[in-house]
Amino acid sequence: MKYLLWLLKAAIFFTLFAFALNNQHDATVYFFFGTYWRAPLVLVVLAAFAGGLVVGALGMLPGWWKHRAAAAQLPSASEAPTPAAPTAASASAAAPSITATDLPAVRQHGL
Repeated sequence: MKYLLWLLKAAIFFTLFAFALNNQHDATVYFFFGTYWRAPLVLVVLAAFAGGLVVGALGMLPGWWKHRAAAAQLPSASEAPTPAAPTAASASAAAPSITATDLPAVRQHGL
């Protein structure tokens, strides 16, 4: 399995490397007010990918902060009291037995 994973990584690397070699011609990206950026196409694609990663991570930051704050307010596992484990006799005595007549009727709907 380890060798198969390395083979997959190598295939992905060589595919991306061949893409970069085949797209060396210049591309022009036009911005506002007449400004533009002229660079190899592979760098333009890489910059767009990196920009998407940054925008996606920044969009997820408020959610991460909210969850971190909520997790920080929870008591840690070492501070929480451990409940006593019920014995088998008390667990079976406390759980009521359910018969088929106690269950609600299930209706069958055809499509």
